[in-house]
Amino acid sequence: MADKEVATFGGGCFWCLEAVFVAVKGVDSVKSGYAGGYAENPTYEQVCAGSTGHTEVVQVAYDPAVVSYRQLLEIFFAIHDPTTPNRQGADVGTQYRSAIYAHTPEHLALATATIEDLNRHGPWDASIVTEVEPLETFYPAEPYHDDYFKLNPAQPYCRIVVEPKVKKFRQRFEHLIM
Repeated sequence: MADKEVATFGGGCFWCLEAVFVAVKGVDSVKSGYAGGYAENPTYEQVCAGSTGHTEVVQVAYDPAVVSYRQLLEIFFAIHDPTTPNRQGADVGTQYRSAIYAHTPEHLALATATIEDLNRHGPWDASIVTEVEPLETFYPAEPYHDDYFKLNPAQPYCRIVVEPKVKKFRQRFEHLIM
């Protein structure tokens, strides 16, 4: 796996992010989990209660010869609102904050530069509040979160929240879909 890279993003509920990134050409796997907190081995219930300081994230393993980190950043910023602190739609709490946990100094620099560029030329009236920091620890989420949208498309949250994000992604990034 030497030719593969990993990116970790938090932008609201990880079910939404996973449903988008699994469809991207060059993405080998997407795993929901938790990052940026202070408790070891947090559970979904603890993270949702806001008691661990963690962000719901996805860890994306990808082939940079097929899809670049910059393209993943473009997708990330298009599928959530990076200007709302600790919130995505009706999901409110620090676990839903917008965050990029960089795996390399190059990714850290590119994420920071992308935010600066989007703040100058992006579509939002407000400034981006996305946190950018090196990844310290990633804790995989419980297995029942894997492929959540795919396995639960009729679930109300999936129909109302996840499905519109997936449709928006498919319309805007058709050239990057498998």
